[in-house]
Amino acid sequence: MVHLFRTSLGVMALAAAALSASGVHAANGPFLAHQALYDLSLVKSRSNSINSARGRILYNFAGSSCEGYTSEFRQVSELDSGEGKITLSDLRSNSWEDATGKSYRFKIETRMNETEAGLVDGSAERDGDHINVKLKLPAPKNFTLDGKIVFPTEQIQHIIAAAKEGKSLLELSVYDGSDDGQKVYNTLTVIGQAIPADRAASPDPSTSDEHMKSLKRWPVTVSYFDREVQQKEGEQTPVYAMSFELYENGVSRQLVLDYNDFVISGAMGKFDVKDSKPCN
Repeated sequence: MVHLFRTSLGVMALAAAALSASGVHAANGPFLAHQALYDLSLVKSRSNSINSARGRILYNFAGSSCEGYTSEFRQVSELDSGEGKITLSDLRSNSWEDATGKSYRFKIETRMNETEAGLVDGSAERDGDHINVKLKLPAPKNFTLDGKIVFPTEQIQHIIAAAKEGKSLLELSVYDGSDDGQKVYNTLTVIGQAIPADRAASPDPSTSDEHMKSLKRWPVTVSYFDREVQQKEGEQTPVYAMSFELYENGVSRQLVLDYNDFVISGAMGKFDVKDSKPCN
């Protein structure tokens, strides 16, 4: 259980990056500066390893196409595995990404119970057909990645563009600095049919916002696979999957996090659009 949750912390960092990038308006449009709060609860425990779960995700997203985009994310979660065994996790992630996907900087802090925080601090620069990564923490290290790999905001841009083109499947390799700063995930995104703006949605703070009422949305599921795990016979099991409804301005709602052994939902409890400075 502890090993599973440590793995979950790594991919929660990936969820942090994906969520904080979810202000994308379109592949070639402005991002929406905003703050969102999700209340977490247990949907089901497939192996009966979790009795209950609760927590919150809070993130802020800001910036512009000229100065790049910043995100601040925090997730606090409590898992009860029975017999008084409570696991409390605290994840904090701060990142900045160039609007063209050339540069990416990140700081991620993960803490479980009273243990010392795990820290990742680094940057990535795209240079032609490769990406140069420089890590400060957990230990100084420089390495290169395939230039076809995308950063988190790029990933969301590609999903929105594919949805608008009517595509149902999208495969991307994503780097966001999670885990120990050296992890790359292969992702498979399944995009459902567009839901028109006039089709009613279960209410939450996003559905009542004036920015959202005229927008269509798509049901999206993104599965994350460990790139280092060799695929054996049969289909590889994703480390983690994230489902949500994605509006055409990039805002996501009805979040579901599937960690294989257990599933957590994130109901939007607060949604505030921020003022954004236009490029000069």
